[in-house]
Amino acid sequence: MTQPVLLVDTDDGVTTLTLNRPEQMNALSLELRQALQRELTALRHDDATEVVILTGAGRGFCAGLDLKEMGRGDPVAPAQQPADPPSLMRALAKPIIGAINGVAVTGGFEISLSCDILIGTPETRFADTHARVGLIAGWGLGARLSRVIGPMRAKELSLTGNFLGAQRALEWGLLNRIVARDELLPTARQLAQDMRSCVPEVMREYKREIDRCNDLALGDAMVFEAEFSRKHVAPEAAQVAKRRPKIEQRGREQAATAQ
Repeated sequence: MTQPVLLVDTDDGVTTLTLNRPEQMNALSLELRQALQRELTALRHDDATEVVILTGAGRGFCAGLDLKEMGRGDPVAPAQQPADPPSLMRALAKPIIGAINGVAVTGGFEISLSCDILIGTPETRFADTHARVGLIAGWGLGARLSRVIGPMRAKELSLTGNFLGAQRALEWGLLNRIVARDELLPTARQLAQDMRSCVPEVMREYKREIDRCNDLALGDAMVFEAEFSRKHVAPEAAQVAKRRPKIEQRGREQAATAQ
């Protein structure tokens, strides 16, 4: 029986999406991009999911677009052409944790940058090979990478196509942390449960505030934050009062686990 190209598992408020073309290093075929579009769109309205984890099967996270498929030149009807995965990810209000289990190259790098938090392993590596294959980034890598690691570091990667290892990625602020390979998903799931200890409506709005402020100059971001906060004070207070017993219980569970 053929395995689906995208595995979907929802448990305890967390949905894990696993790119499942391990023999092709999870290259983004048309079928996989269509599956991502379906699931990411459905997750917008899925009340059972508060946090999303994105990872890859096998030894690689994602090798980018499937160049072999593209090279065949098979015609694709406009209605079948999915939106690019990073734009679908950025449109999702729920936090996305990237569990980067291996190489993330070009389109896979762009997908990584559209996650809210990135956890890697010692095997994690990033590369932007657009210039090497004669392409220009169009899924946000050119705009977003320099905001994460700085323009000169971004140029070093994008104008050479060289790989960036896990330790250097951590030092440059691209990875939040590095864990052993067998601890990657458990760490991501624990972090997802930590997020679930927050008020979900506020968590989603806070994510939106941070993203928007990151797009603005500092002065404009300060003004936006003040206005954004004022609009949400009353609803936030009501949600906190409503959910306080559950929040306090989760806090006690986390404290017990930490001891």
